[in-house]
Amino acid sequence: MQSMRKNIATMAGYVPGFQPPDGEQWVKLNTNENPYPPSPKVVAAIRQELGEGDSLRRYPDPPSQAARNAAAKLYGFDSEWVIMANGSDELLNNLIRAFVNEGEEIAFVQPSYSYYATLAAVQGATIRTFCLDEAWLLEDFPDRYQGKLFFLTSPNAPLGIAFSNEMIADLARRCDGVLVVDEAYADFADGNALELVRQHENVVVTRTFSKSYALAGMRLGFAIARPEVVAALDKIRDHYNIDRLAQCAAVAALQDQAYFKEAIGKIRQTRDWFIGELEKLQYTVLPSQANYVFAIPTDRDGKKIYDALFERKILVRFFSDSLLAHGLRISIGTQQEMEATITALKEIG
Repeated sequence: MQSMRKNIATMAGYVPGFQPPDGEQWVKLNTNENPYPPSPKVVAAIRQELGEGDSLRRYPDPPSQAARNAAAKLYGFDSEWVIMANGSDELLNNLIRAFVNEGEEIAFVQPSYSYYATLAAVQGATIRTFCLDEAWLLEDFPDRYQGKLFFLTSPNAPLGIAFSNEMIADLARRCDGVLVVDEAYADFADGNALELVRQHENVVVTRTFSKSYALAGMRLGFAIARPEVVAALDKIRDHYNIDRLAQCAAVAALQDQAYFKEAIGKIRQTRDWFIGELEKLQYTVLPSQANYVFAIPTDRDGKKIYDALFERKILVRFFSDSLLAHGLRISIGTQQEMEATITALKEIG
């Protein structure tokens, strides 16, 4: 059993979709899921849509117009500036399909979302990466970047740091191609880059419902971009890319901002408390604006802490990449879950 658990631990460090064994109670802090359920209005909307099941025999609305309208109203854009998607990953993939030919270049920050490289490989694009300096600015970024797409995750995954709009605007001016600001975690941050979409023709902002809206199981995302960009993405998306239940869930989630803000507030409060407790244990914690933290123990041995937490049935994320192996990414769960994690870290020493 001990060796089997060690093997599972190794796999869990690198496979985001790892699920704890059935029947065992774990503290699961490795996939940045929301610790709170979605709005009750989402559940009610799904039940109403289901009714007696008759609606399921009919195809969904191809453009997901009601969801586009709800997002447009909430964020202050015309609906022509909004496109819905089957998770933000669909948007990232379709952006490459729309703007990058085989052999052309895309770029992103290293470290950031590892799926960018996978999507680029599928489309036959070449990859260029840029590192961050000690001030969290891009190293050696050219005066004119001529690649077709640049992905900037803000807040950064897995580090949690957010980039200022001044920096993002500077990148937009220096990019000949499209600058995609991947804001999967922006709802947990102090600000966002939505206004830059109006100011710069080449800026696209992508969002997901998986984190802040607690709908990871529904696979929902959206982008805000210039109408001509939205039109290009509309041409290549799957015709019925979002099912009926997901569409009504999106509308209900976007409209219940009172519940949304309450849940976000609790997560931010717990995050700030957890950072303070980690610092008392002499961990170095990067300034997170997301629903996770990147924490570095004093001996810079992230794997050791990961294994020790795993033995206590607390699942966090360890990355073998040399840029990240000195620390751990820890999702923010409930206050009770984070208190249990601090207790375990005190035991580990």
